Amino acid sequence: MFRYTDYQVDLYLRQEWVDERLRHQNITKPLDLNDPNLVKAIWKPEVYFPNAKLAEFQFVTVPNVLVRINPNGHILYMLRLKLTFACMMELSRFPLDVQVCTMEIGSFSKTTQELNLSWKHGDPIKIYRGLKMPQFNIIANETDRCHEDFQIGNYSCLRALITLERNIGFHLVQSYLPSILIVVISWMGFWMDTDSVPARTCLGVTTLLTVSNQASVSKWIVDMSYACLAVP
Repeated sequence: MFRYTDYQVDLYLRQEWVDERLRHQNITKPLDLNDPNLVKAIWKPEVYFPNAKLAEFQFVTVPNVLVRINPNGHILYMLRLKLTFACMMELSRFPLDVQVCTMEIGSFSKTTQELNLSWKHGDPIKIYRGLKMPQFNIIANETDRCHEDFQIGNYSCLRALITLERNIGFHLVQSYLPSILIVVISWMGFWMDTDSVPARTCLGVTTLLTVSNQASVSKWIVDMSYACLAVP
C-alpha cells in the first residue's frame, strides 16, 4: 500500500563557490551584501528543487538573503526558503513503518560542463536539535549525488534522504486505546434488559457516531502532522 503525502520544510540553503573576478586587494575583510539589488549583480548558481511542489521565499521582516564575499574570492550565498515536497510512503507495516523522504537540488540551466554540484564535507545537513513531530522521529539523514539526463544535456543534482520512524506511542493514545474503550463500552448492551429498547439503541448509535468521528479526526491529525517537518 503506497500513498503520496506532502510535507513542508523550512530551511536555510547555503551555497559556496569561488569567483576569481571578485578577488580584489582592496577587500581586506569579509564583505556582507544583503541588498537584493547588489545580490543580483553577481554571478550565482541557478539551482532549483526538482521534486518540490510549492516554494516560498521568506520576506519577513526583510528579504532573507545574504551574500558574503571574502578577500580570496570565496562567496557564501545563503537564503531562507519554505518548500513543500511529496513523499511516497509504503504503509504495509503501519504503524510500525519506517519511511524515507527525499529532497533534490539540481542545476536548472547549466549542464555538467559548466556547473557541478557537491555536498559540503563534514555535516552538510544540520537539523534543528529541538525538532519534534507528533507521529515521526528523525533517525537518520544521508546525502547522495545524482544526474539528470535530458535531450539538451546532462545536469548535476544532489539528493538528501531523511529517514523517519513512526512513533507508536502516538497511535496507541490517539487510536488504539480509544478504540478499545469504545468496544468495551458497546458490550454493555449485552447486560441490558431486553425491554430497554431506547437505552440499547442509544448505546449502539453513540458507539457508531464515536467511531466515525474518531476516524475523521485521526485522518485530520495525520494530514496535519506531515506538515511539521523543519530543517533549518
